[in-house]
Amino acid sequence: MKQTCDTIFTAAFVVTQNETRTVIPQGAIAVSGNRIAAVGPASDIASAWEAGETVSLGNAALMPGLINGHTHIPMSALRGYSDDKNLMDWLTKDIFPIEAHLTPEIIRTASEFSCAEMMRTGTTAFYDMYMHERSVFQAADRMGMRAVMGESMTHFFPGLSAASEQELRDLILALAEEWKGHPRIKGAIVPHAIYTTGPDFLQRCRALAGELGWQFGMHLSETSGETERCLKQHGQRPVEYCRSLGILRADTTLFHMVDTDGEDLDTIVEAGCAIVHNPASNMKLTSGAAPIEAMLSRGISVGLGTDGPASNNSQNMVREMYLCSLLQKLDTMDPTALPAQTALDMATRGSARALHWEGLGTLEPGSIADFVALGLDEPNMQPVHNIVSNIVYAATGLENRLTVVDGRILYREGRYLTCDYEALKGEIAAIRQWVASKAS
Repeated sequence: MKQTCDTIFTAAFVVTQNETRTVIPQGAIAVSGNRIAAVGPASDIASAWEAGETVSLGNAALMPGLINGHTHIPMSALRGYSDDKNLMDWLTKDIFPIEAHLTPEIIRTASEFSCAEMMRTGTTAFYDMYMHERSVFQAADRMGMRAVMGESMTHFFPGLSAASEQELRDLILALAEEWKGHPRIKGAIVPHAIYTTGPDFLQRCRALAGELGWQFGMHLSETSGETERCLKQHGQRPVEYCRSLGILRADTTLFHMVDTDGEDLDTIVEAGCAIVHNPASNMKLTSGAAPIEAMLSRGISVGLGTDGPASNNSQNMVREMYLCSLLQKLDTMDPTALPAQTALDMATRGSARALHWEGLGTLEPGSIADFVALGLDEPNMQPVHNIVSNIVYAATGLENRLTVVDGRILYREGRYLTCDYEALKGEIAAIRQWVASKAS
């Protein structure tokens, strides 16, 4: 007697990303509720399972949804606003001043627009930090995306979200209560960076994460300038400074980690932190090339992220995989460095660990039903000698035909099923005019 499931999805390839990285030609997955019930050859799934609906994707590759391990999604409002500058000039002269005028409504609209961009190009989950983060929570919920997110915290008051540290704390406590138990959204305490916080403030942030049972994340060791400043102010490199404060733990995700040495990485191993690499943003801002090969060789969990759409300027994780691999090859002058499979691992399994979320990043029985399907009919996706090679080195992201999160179809064949995309385009155009008026 056949088992029953809600939906069977079939495709020319199923890229499971399981422990053995099995690829199944002419494969299928059976989905029940928000979980994957079975994975295998399409003929076997059809023989064993009866579904309410079968979605035949034809010449496509079903794969785990890509996971954007670090971004600031409201910054799609500022895409292209400031380019071709180093990090500190970009932040202090252009970005911080315009951000001081942002409203919760603008942040919500820009966040919804970013979710549309991500689901269009194959991303199903992300880790976000920004101001007025309640608006980002609301946008992710409405759009059907999965996310870990938190209010970006600095010790500069008054700030965009709060006039004092106590008000900021109260805001975060309210967020925790509002979103407690949500199936697709989790909270994080995310101080911005060591150069926008002090040691006591960082320790209070760490304590608040423990109080709420939330994750902890922050930008760290992004540039050599940050390291020099930390050595001058605290007599320690950034990683050692954070270790001395007791804030590096197994629930911690560190964004960037570009300017690091062997001792830094050994400290990360000891603490059990995850790292998220952001190659496009790091290259564009000339922050440098993070030593990813050295991280992976130590067994550190390394995910992949786009950073915000004002510094990338894309939130396309397919493009990020390509750049990730090529940057490591160039930086090490070794063509074997960071092969395609490793880049795909970082964008799926590695980023799942960076979000500290069990059940993501693979297609296997019991996994959460977050997956996408890249079409293989476009000229750049043919022929298929190695499907993982095509995904990482040949795809653009715009081949994506299907985005499913928590068992629910969000995007299919050009249609956005959780938003009015035409209306969103009009709203983002109005935001562009608003930004221009504030900058003039």
